[in-house]
Amino acid sequence: MSMELIKPGIHIDFVGKMKYAVIFSAILIIIGIGSVIFHGGLNPGIDFAGGSIIQVKFSKDISADQIRTSLKSTKLENSTIQQFGANEFLIRTTESFNDQKMLAANVEQPLSAAFNKNFEIRRVEVVGSKVGADFTRKAIIAVVLSWLAMLIYVGWRFEFRYAVGGILALVHDVIITMGAVSIMNMEFTISILASLIFIIGFSINDTIVTLDRIRENVKLNPKQKLGDLINLSINQTLSRTILTSLTVFFTVLALYVFGGAVIHDLAFPMLVGVVIGTYSSIYIACTIVLVFEKMKPSKMKRK
Repeated sequence: MSMELIKPGIHIDFVGKMKYAVIFSAILIIIGIGSVIFHGGLNPGIDFAGGSIIQVKFSKDISADQIRTSLKSTKLENSTIQQFGANEFLIRTTESFNDQKMLAANVEQPLSAAFNKNFEIRRVEVVGSKVGADFTRKAIIAVVLSWLAMLIYVGWRFEFRYAVGGILALVHDVIITMGAVSIMNMEFTISILASLIFIIGFSINDTIVTLDRIRENVKLNPKQKLGDLINLSINQTLSRTILTSLTVFFTVLALYVFGGAVIHDLAFPMLVGVVIGTYSSIYIACTIVLVFEKMKPSKMKRK
């Protein structure tokens, strides 16, 4: 016996509200792009920009300002210092600390002078700027190729209009999630890239279930208006959509709340993506299928 959140036979007029959904999406996209422009682009982490991360654990209460003061007149003077759990800090810099002597002179000596060796350097990560640039290019190619592969698959499995609906919904999800990351001024790290690829997979899975039901209903009722069939299909799959999305949402929310600072980069975009991905499966993908249908008769008339 399957669990149903929504009783069978429900009829919500989704198609009637698609105009407002498109306006809402446009506003979210404009705000997101505006934020990226305002911040001068995305804020790349060291995976993409190159540089060093030094994680330091102190044995007593210390503030970021005290660390910053101790690092004055070193190569870490203009670094970003971020608290990372209790008495633990991440020092991020565009400098490349490949050399142990450089690390000793710029980190160990000034910190020892200020805090009497009451600290431990837990890790040092270094990424060269060339590696970062190469990684950025490969990340963009990976996301675009995932869109193209899905366009080909959905186009072959269904029809072209369904494929375009599905892919534009994915592009919409990625743009809005990146906008949310930019608004929060988060560093664009490899974890955020991983969460974007998760969102693409989650969203297309959700979209395909809805599109498959539309296709079935079109075959069963070829003379009925497409708008009515889309409404019927969304209502029929609504319970499954909400259950799936809520399960993923609460799992990711638990990760975000209890996973600590390390998991935030991964969990925050996933939270945004699950909500937006569910919304776009209903409103964006189906709207595009409907728009395609309206364009087709006008082409026939012109011919």
